[in-house]
Order: sequence, then structure tokens, then C-alpha cells
Amino acid sequence: MGPYFEADGFTLYHSDCIDVLPKIDENSVDLIFADPPYKLSNGGLTCKNGKFVSVNKGDWDKSQGLLSDFQFTMKWLNECKRVLKPEGAIWVSGTLHNIYQVGLALQALKFHLMNEIVWFKPNASPNLSCRYFTHSHETLIWAKKDKSAPHKFNYDVMRFWRSDILNKTGKQMRSVWTIPFTPLAEKTAGKHPTQKPIELLTRIIASCTDKGDVVLDPFNGSGTTGVVAKKLGRKYIGIEKEEEYMDLTIKRINEVT
Repeated sequence: MGPYFEADGFTLYHSDCIDVLPKIDENSVDLIFADPPYKLSNGGLTCKNGKFVSVNKGDWDKSQGLLSDFQFTMKWLNECKRVLKPEGAIWVSGTLHNIYQVGLALQALKFHLMNEIVWFKPNASPNLSCRYFTHSHETLIWAKKDKSAPHKFNYDVMRFWRSDILNKTGKQMRSVWTIPFTPLAEKTAGKHPTQKPIELLTRIIASCTDKGDVVLDPFNGSGTTGVVAKKLGRKYIGIEKEEEYMDLTIKRINEVT
């Protein structure tokens, strides 16, 4: 299976990550960021820009049942561990709908958990039912492949990060990150229903990699991971099932270059 797009250390594969990951060399990737399906497309409603909208994002986000969903999580995470270098690390994002499965799978596969990051969204949509607390955060788990191997953490880069209003320059960055939803300015080339903000990926990639390192995203989506990797001088491998998002990623990369 050849790449859908390849140029200057930036590679995109149009396929399921379960099919592509086994073809990637073992011990070849420095960092993986994964934003897997949260399995939220259950026919419900949410609020967006003051309007009621469906939560359904596509067939790829529909649950196949607890056991099937967990088996899928175990399968792609196992392949991610294989392709990571011994000192490599992985970040996985989620909500209460999937993050506990992810945490269990990571531990079952003997990844070493290092941090749990809370991404707080100050502009989160209200809860329409008024029967629950407003969902205003996502969770990210940072883990490394081998507990005994030294992992990469650019401590001073994070100490002097300037974009977090709650983080005073020179102080240790904490595990709660206040970052608004992805702004419209980052969607000029097109939209993806679960697009992550550039600020979030910039922190992750800047904290755990150096220039020239290889970053992989098995659920490429709109390509934010690749955009940030390109801007920071990292190599990138993205995998995505939906062709429209492949093309959206290429548009965004052309804007960067």
C-alpha cells in the first residue's frame, strides 16, 4: 500500500490504521498522538452556536458494543507500541465515553503511564438536558513504551510557555490546560467534527520531541497533528480512512509550506 501523499518528510496513508500500522517499521517512531473515535454518535443532540445539532459524526464514531470497541482499542494500541522506539511515547485523548478503556488497554499492554492531562474548555457548550454537569473538558493520557527507558521531556520549553493565561512564565506547567475550542481561523481549509486546536498539539509535540523526530497520528482527521509537526520541523506519518479529510490535510499543509 503506497502513500496517498508524500513530500519532505510528510506522509499520509488513506486507509484504516489497523491495516497500515503493521506495515510501519518496528521501533521507528518517536511520538504518537492518537485521537480515536469517542463512540459518541448515538442519535442524541447537542448545542452548537446556540442551535440544536445532532451528535452523530459518522459511522466511524458509532459504538459496536463494549467488547468490540475494547478489542479495537487493544489492537491499534498494540501496533502503536510495536512501532514506537524504546524511549518513545504516546498521547491519547478521550472523554468518559472511551478514556477508561484506553487507560485499561495501555496498562494491559504494559505501557508506563506518566501523566493525565485535563484539557479545560472555557467556552464549552451548555448541557441541554439540565440533568448533568456541563461537559467542559477532555482527558489526555501520556504514556511511554518502556518504563526503564529514558523518555524525552523538554522541561524548560514548558516552563517558559507563554500562551496559557494560568501558567506564569518560569513556573512548572501543571496538568490542567486551559485552551478554548478550535477557532474558526483554523478551519479556513475545511472542517472536521472533532478537530483539535493547534495550541493543544503544539504543547504535546514541543514537550516530547525534537526537530527531525518522527510523529505519527493513526487517526489523522483534519491533520492538526501533521500541521504542527510540519511547523516544528518534525517528520510526520498520518493515517486516515476518510478521503475528504486526506484532502483537507493536504490543503492545510500547503498553507503551512
